[in-house]
Amino acid sequence: MAAPRKALPDIDPQRCTGCGWCIGVCPPHVLSLQTQTPTGFGPKRSTLHDAPGCTGCALCAVRCPFDAIQMVKIIKL
Repeated sequence: MAAPRKALPDIDPQRCTGCGWCIGVCPPHVLSLQTQTPTGFGPKRSTLHDAPGCTGCALCAVRCPFDAIQMVKIIKL
């Protein structure tokens, strides 16, 4: 059984350049590049598209060369 995750990645769209390095190192493949506009055109940014599938390993945050990803602690209520 996997250990419960303690944090999720929070991606700063102002710092993210859409380089894709975080996506390449994500073992559960829960990150993707998405446009930030409803038309589907424009620059792409990294997005956490499957939060329940994220293991919280932080490899994405470690690999990001632009310091755009911070791990945010999960608060259990």
